[in-house]
Amino acid sequence: MKKTFELEDLDCAHCAAKMEDGIRKLDGVLAVSVNFLTQKLTLEAEDAVFDSVLKQAEKICRKIEPDCRVIVK
Repeated sequence: MKKTFELEDLDCAHCAAKMEDGIRKLDGVLAVSVNFLTQKLTLEAEDAVFDSVLKQAEKICRKIEPDCRVIVK
């Protein structure tokens, strides 16, 4: 499954790169892209674990940049 989410209050391109690296290391992640310019997170993960991976990805984003929120609609 592949989905794109908006990121709110992502203030740093370096932080975006660190988020991408951290999320890429999670089990079940097939591909990830954090784009600072468009403020978007594109996540591709195995269907069976997608929700779990997304929650872990949100935690990684908060740890690196505490004000950043992943907008899940």
